[in-house]
Amino acid sequence: MHQQPHPTPSSHETSTPRTHQVAKSVAAATAGGSLLFLSGLTLAGTVIALTIATPLLVIFSPVLVPAAITVAMLIGGFLSSGGFGVAAVSVLSWIYSYLTGKHPVWSDQIEQARVKLASKARDMKERAEHYSGAREGGVGGGAQAS
Repeated sequence: MHQQPHPTPSSHETSTPRTHQVAKSVAAATAGGSLLFLSGLTLAGTVIALTIATPLLVIFSPVLVPAAITVAMLIGGFLSSGGFGVAAVSVLSWIYSYLTGKHPVWSDQIEQARVKLASKARDMKERAEHYSGAREGGVGGGAQAS
């Protein structure tokens, strides 16, 4: 078998990947440096804003704290109201599907629970009738004997 000689890479081909890698590194350093600079500016602005706003917050705190509590309670109320509304609509939708015979999720477990509950209720009724019958017999028998 005759092997063909491999072409040797020219100096231009070997410098291209190195140049590309250097360009990527410079771009990454530039982007990272810019973001670090912006982060520092944001931190400095936050510190300056807090320094200016702290006396105002202290002066107006008798108004701001109750207002913040009220706003938080309003937001919580609206969120819980919306959550309860969504829950109610989904339950009503599930009940509608169950009653129309579409067998929604968990309907088999609900049916099993209903059967168990009816069975237990029947057992408790029979026990209550048995104990009340035995009690009435015992009380009635004791009253007749005296």
